[in-house]
Amino acid sequence: MSLDLIYLFIFVFFMSTVVFCINRKHVLLALLSLEFIVLSIYLSLFYFLMLHGYEMYFVVLFLVFSVCEGALGLSVLVNFVRLSGNDYLSSISLLSW
Repeated sequence: MSLDLIYLFIFVFFMSTVVFCINRKHVLLALLSLEFIVLSIYLSLFYFLMLHGYEMYFVVLFLVFSVCEGALGLSVLVNFVRLSGNDYLSSISLLSW
């Protein structure tokens, strides 16, 4: 049972990485795939720490930072949509920041 869950977490991580690499149209889809990567890392870390009987302080700290990362990504997305009017990755230019 435990080996199946580990394989599932690895599969979810790699598939979300593939979706992130293939997605080249919208910023929101890129942010969603990044959040799915963070979720798979969180679940695998939680499972590993529960399996070995460690404390969950690091998991809580990881969850806090991932929530802050998601909120920062959404605020950048809202700012970008207000400035440009769309959320296409092709319209992002590093020179305009």
